[in-house]
Amino acid sequence: MTTSHPSHALHTSALTSLPLLARGKVRDNYAVGKDRILMVASDRISAYDVIMGEPIPGKGELLTKMALFWFDQLGPNGLNICPIHLTGDAPESVVSPAEVPQVAGRSMLVKRLQPIPVEAVVRGYLAGSGWQEYQASRSVCGVPLPEGLTNASQLPEPIYTPAAKAAVGEHDENISFEQTVKMIGLDLATRIRDISLRLYSAAAGIALAKGIIIADTKFEFGLDSDGTLVLMDEVLTPDSSRYWPADSYQPGSNPPSYDKQFLRDWLSTAKVGGVLWDKTAPAPHLPADVIAKTAAKYQEALTRLVGA
Repeated sequence: MTTSHPSHALHTSALTSLPLLARGKVRDNYAVGKDRILMVASDRISAYDVIMGEPIPGKGELLTKMALFWFDQLGPNGLNICPIHLTGDAPESVVSPAEVPQVAGRSMLVKRLQPIPVEAVVRGYLAGSGWQEYQASRSVCGVPLPEGLTNASQLPEPIYTPAAKAAVGEHDENISFEQTVKMIGLDLATRIRDISLRLYSAAAGIALAKGIIIADTKFEFGLDSDGTLVLMDEVLTPDSSRYWPADSYQPGSNPPSYDKQFLRDWLSTAKVGGVLWDKTAPAPHLPADVIAKTAAKYQEALTRLVGA
């Protein structure tokens, strides 16, 4: 049964016309034959790798619009930096008419690829765990950085800091480039690094012209049946990136962000059973105002990026 909430939010899709492959933190993936996947972006939200019980109305549609915007900018229709996983077919065409409302506006019909188990993280600014690591070692994921940087400082140039992908509910583990070479070979590791840096630099320039700083982001790649490297999954959304408003950016403190940081900040003081939440399931119940403010942050990012 579909799990719905007020304002027509979709917490969990329930398609019966296609076999379910997997449920991620946000996306429900269904098999379409042997060579395609229907990715349905739910309105679920996670923080600290825990899925919240309440959805954020409109979030799945918003993430899909934003991902499609970036695929259009960076893929074959735009800068053509690398192949992308979109098939070009309408997601609504592969489900029964009764299931179209669960799919419309929040889905992508994509090529089925062999996923590469590396999160391709690129950082242009010092934030989050990167800032904590820099304070201890003057480096991030083994990449040495100069003295004198502060929280939210722009880095001299973007750096590639990969992570090993973890199972749902587990934490991704930061690894060195050398470790990715051991995992997937020098050629593939190098191509992923170089393409990721190009994607980030291009996107950061596009976003900055719209008043948004992309502080960091992560990309995911897969291989098609011919061995071609393909950009997949979501791309450059507030779920996978830190989005900061450029007009209030000030090095030395965490800028107000368009991503999940607002929710994380609230969760840092939230209690379960009278004690501070320990960042394990079950998550605290999200009050209506936290849901509304989180939705507004995502909406503002989309509006700045692609217009009303």
